Amino acid sequence: MIDLRSDTVTKPSQAMRKAMYEAEVGDDVYQEDSTTLELQEYCSNLFQKEASLFVSSGVMGNQLALRILTEPGDEIICEQNAHIFNYESGSASALSGIQLNPVTGIRGVMNPADVADAIRPKNAYYMPYTKVIAVENSHNRASGAVIPIENISALSNLAKENQLYFHIDGARIWNASIASGITLAEYASYADTISVCFSKGLGAPIGSLLLSTKEKIKKAFRIRKSWGGGMRQVGVLSAAALYALKNNINRLAEDHRRAKVIAECLADISSVEIDMTSIQTNIAIFSPKKLSVNAVIEECKVHGLLLSAGSSTSVRAITHLDISDSQVEKACSILQKVLI
Repeated sequence: MIDLRSDTVTKPSQAMRKAMYEAEVGDDVYQEDSTTLELQEYCSNLFQKEASLFVSSGVMGNQLALRILTEPGDEIICEQNAHIFNYESGSASALSGIQLNPVTGIRGVMNPADVADAIRPKNAYYMPYTKVIAVENSHNRASGAVIPIENISALSNLAKENQLYFHIDGARIWNASIASGITLAEYASYADTISVCFSKGLGAPIGSLLLSTKEKIKKAFRIRKSWGGGMRQVGVLSAAALYALKNNINRLAEDHRRAKVIAECLADISSVEIDMTSIQTNIAIFSPKKLSVNAVIEECKVHGLLLSAGSSTSVRAITHLDISDSQVEKACSILQKVLI
């Protein structure tokens, strides 16, 4: 099977497994796991943030950020197709007692004027209090589009002007950085909190990280424990993340190139709608005109190609380090067979 469902389906390489096997470990709840401490210091330096915290998943990273920045009854402004709004199982309300206020964007990009309009009046005691503006970069549902740094800067400034916090869901910030040439530290400089994921694109089996100030990370450490996220000899996983960071970031350009090949193939099929301007990283989302989303997914599976739904009307193909050029060529052949 050629698996393009997600960049989370990768398997650890032999070199990554060796790093995991040889990892020095300790009890991370006691903050004695040396490999995890090394990972957190490495990322704090990489992103130029005071402190960071290793967590089990991207959802936990995002939700910890929202929790430490808010109180129950508060509100988060995000783009309508954001991961925190669509794909995190209602965690914001269930775990933190907060609600999300989605703003319509274009390819994941929110107009600062629309965001400004969504900010609640501070004297309106009968409304939720706006506390956070959140951005996802790169943007999953927008075919992996990169949020322009000018937009991030404008939204960050808007947050400061209104005494709000600014959070970046950077699950695929690595892809955004490689595609744009903007450093991870520059992206992070605009954010009060930023979450990043090691199991998307970078090839690690598990793990994400939350970065912020020492004070906020100390608070997140306690909440992580209360959510059951305190892990013991977790260095075996931190070692995989460290290996991924040191070896698998620059090669993301290959995934971007391969996604573009798939997108160009789809663009040549008259029964397909695809926004080529959104294909900036490793995700290609398209809408079939003749067949349903489920029909496309099932028929491609019969021919040896695994895809996933991007939405109720679109199909998603994501390239990753376990996909080769020959598999991309084969995938294009299957797509043409099914969709033409």
